[in-house]
Amino acid sequence: MSDDVLRLDGVSFRRNGREILHGIDLQVGAGEHWALLGPNGAGKSTILGFCGAQSHPTSGTVDVLGRRLGRVDLQELRRHIGHVNPRHPIRSDLTAFDVVLTGFTGTIERMMRWEPTDPQRRRAAELVALVGLGDRGDAHWPTMSQGERGRSLIARALAASPALLLLDEPTTGLDVAAREQLLETIDDLSRSEPEVASVLVTHHLEELPESTTHAMVISDGRVLAAGAVADVVTSETISAAFRHPIDVAHDGGRWSARARRRLAV
Repeated sequence: MSDDVLRLDGVSFRRNGREILHGIDLQVGAGEHWALLGPNGAGKSTILGFCGAQSHPTSGTVDVLGRRLGRVDLQELRRHIGHVNPRHPIRSDLTAFDVVLTGFTGTIERMMRWEPTDPQRRRAAELVALVGLGDRGDAHWPTMSQGERGRSLIARALAASPALLLLDEPTTGLDVAAREQLLETIDDLSRSEPEVASVLVTHHLEELPESTTHAMVISDGRVLAAGAVADVVTSETISAAFRHPIDVAHDGGRWSARARRRLAV
């Protein structure tokens, strides 16, 4: 078995008789930070579902943390994967601290009759501080900003000390300031949790953290390019993926994209 944190070999997926992924290969090593890029409907979230042991491919193999889907207890495997989804369906009045504690149980709400241990409480407090919410740990979910919620969910995802962190469009719904704060939090994790590998899904280059090391560009369920981020995120590849002439720029560690101006005739 490979030492990769995550490995997809020849993965295809069919839904309602239509093949929406075609022979996807992906290898993610410890400490690598990957971005899955491509237009809406390209297949990014479907791939992330395999990475998170949420679903199985129609063909091909998926190995997560050295264990192959189809041969492993998925519930047990998911406890070692941190998943950040801005659409996390909390309905109650949990505090930021409580949200982080649910990461130990892998549940949406605090489990009845469950009490965290002292080490778990200390770890939760450390994580709340790590994501910049040290003075907001008692803030309640309904009154928290979208940015605070996003950072709480990152702390929650780290509670069980996962080897793999999945971020599904984590800046969805954030204004510019909140987006930048969240990206700074993600960048800080590459220093505070150096062995944790991550996979981030987005279709906006501006949402790539500076810590991104690798990228895969997908279009129509096929890989157009994969590898070191500087080699993959180019004007040519991004233009091909989005079927529109786009100029890609990289400055100060961050990426940007603008539609290429058409010359007047």
